[in-house]
Amino acid sequence: MSLTPLRVTPLATRAAGGLAGALRARGWDTGTARTAAAGIASAAFRIEGLDTSVLEALVHFGGRLGLEVLTGPDWAVIAGSRSRISALARPWTVPEELRDVALQVGLALPAEPPPHWRTARGPLALAEPVVVGILNVTPDSFSDGAIHATPAQVVHHAAALLADGAGMLDIGGESTRPRRTGLVPAQEELARVVPAVEAVVCAFPDALISVDTMKAEVASAALAAGAAAVNDVTGLRFDPRMAEVAARAGAGLVIMHSRGTPLEIASDANADYGGDIVGAVIRELREGMDRAAAGGMDAECLVVDPGLGFSKTAEQNMFVADQLEVFQCLGRPLLVGPSRKRFLGVATGREVGERDVATAAACALAWERGARLFRVHDARATRDALAVARSFGESRPDS
Repeated sequence: MSLTPLRVTPLATRAAGGLAGALRARGWDTGTARTAAAGIASAAFRIEGLDTSVLEALVHFGGRLGLEVLTGPDWAVIAGSRSRISALARPWTVPEELRDVALQVGLALPAEPPPHWRTARGPLALAEPVVVGILNVTPDSFSDGAIHATPAQVVHHAAALLADGAGMLDIGGESTRPRRTGLVPAQEELARVVPAVEAVVCAFPDALISVDTMKAEVASAALAAGAAAVNDVTGLRFDPRMAEVAARAGAGLVIMHSRGTPLEIASDANADYGGDIVGAVIRELREGMDRAAAGGMDAECLVVDPGLGFSKTAEQNMFVADQLEVFQCLGRPLLVGPSRKRFLGVATGREVGERDVATAAACALAWERGARLFRVHDARATRDALAVARSFGESRPDS
């Protein structure tokens, strides 16, 4: 009898973009081609907490379905086409011993990417990459502190980000830089954020704005000033009122993965994931989604962010970035924020201000793995990299 709880964790493979393109080139419509390609594309899962009888049933039944099944004392890895994996994920057709496994595999299967993100200013279409331009109004940001201090400076920088391709602006009044020693009082954060939001709304009435805050009081005031969404780096762990505030405004809400207190989240102080960082991040993001639902949030208003640069070592950040496609099992659009982060510095040897090319490359790779929103400092470089990445995936050969 296994003492480990039953857990199913998706493992990354690569999308079948080439097959979909070949079918489109021969007359298939885009939707049908993508569906067919997704069914043939490979999928893999790690299943833990299995006793001997379940393992034996999985090997037998999985073999009948044409799946590859590798086993250990209380675990298995299964792999095969998504259509065959889907046949396993039907509790009403599998042997009784496999019903719990089938249910958990079904929950871990990747969902169809949502076509839009609902915000307080209307839906944001996600068929194309959305660059989210960072607009910090803090004196101590790790990358660009104290350079957008006045409303005029805020508007000037917002204009540049929008001209460079940003489809949304993320305004933040409290730095989450490593080694900070205290939180910004709510009144001080309000004095930074609200005038910035008001200035941008006045200058660019059609611009979508998210407010980067962990405080419900700040989120409420920013939404009243014209912001469309809230970006909570604590994943609703810090202020239990946040979901209610966002729900009441009909706002979009980004649930980011992090661990520990607000002063710890940008460090690796809580980076022990027991050898299963992807599975742990998925479970903890689900907990954030549950908190959002308990606060009245509609699922269509949620976006998830795996928290690159937060509560993870450089190596863990790189691994999570490479495995992004598995987060599609959460069924919500995926936002990533690799901009100028330390793990890119480790990979390139570049200092903070020299990491925009690496950021753009990371975003292009993230698009391929399923991300749809990209929070960055340099909108232009990222826009161009994403344009190329999208062209690779959407190209249609003549023959």
